[in-house]
Amino acid sequence: MDFGDITTRGLALLGCGKMGSAMLEGWLKGGLSPSAVWVIDPVPSDWVRSQGVHLNETLPEDPAIMIVAVKPQMMGDALPQVTAKGGGATVVLSIAAGTTIATFEAAFGAGTPVIRAMPNTPAAVGRGITALIGNDNVNEDRLALAETLLGAVGKTVRLEREDQMDAVTAVSGSGPAYVFHLIETLAAAGEAEGLPRDLAMELALTTVSGAGALAEASADSPTQLRINVTSPKGTTEAALRVLMDENEGFPTLLKRAVHAAAERGRELGK
Repeated sequence: MDFGDITTRGLALLGCGKMGSAMLEGWLKGGLSPSAVWVIDPVPSDWVRSQGVHLNETLPEDPAIMIVAVKPQMMGDALPQVTAKGGGATVVLSIAAGTTIATFEAAFGAGTPVIRAMPNTPAAVGRGITALIGNDNVNEDRLALAETLLGAVGKTVRLEREDQMDAVTAVSGSGPAYVFHLIETLAAAGEAEGLPRDLAMELALTTVSGAGALAEASADSPTQLRINVTSPKGTTEAALRVLMDENEGFPTLLKRAVHAAAERGRELGK
């Protein structure tokens, strides 16, 4: 993994909860020296304490990148600790949901390169996907560096416009919760048909994770995979008639759910 000038100038991580820790673990496994990392966190975990990084120490004068990984509601207290690093060569990379690039430009000052990113929780097992976009001060090298760092926990995609971030949040940011709820409800439905609770959950969980892995690995589209498993007049077809109902099935329900999440994201960004 090529960390560029992070190895000499350092990386600052503001907030090291679950997502920050997942990224840090990926960087260290990828060959980044702990001595190149400065972590600011008021209640660091025992794991973070054991990694040999600079913990709550004075930041280097000109870190290559400053990653903001605190919750939006904690931003007001956390940012003043690091805004002095703005306006120069330090890239500010935010993974805070609902916090706009303009917010960071106002906090860090004009000329600050700012990248906004939205990862999701499967990053904790290296299977996340992160969408990102930078302001006009972010060149290709800086964006590529951010992709390298975020790529330590999964895939990355670039957006064309910042206003697409609300839809990204609604699909992939919040999306894992939709899948977890699918597992819950599929298991409950199996239990209602007479299966023991533990068996129903094992069947639901492994089916969902296995189907996702198959969809990702297959050359066929999800649509074709669905067709492949649907025998005419069979059990799957009977179920899909319910799930694909235009008025009450998945198409309408998920469209409403994703729209609700996107609208909430837009509200939080105001």
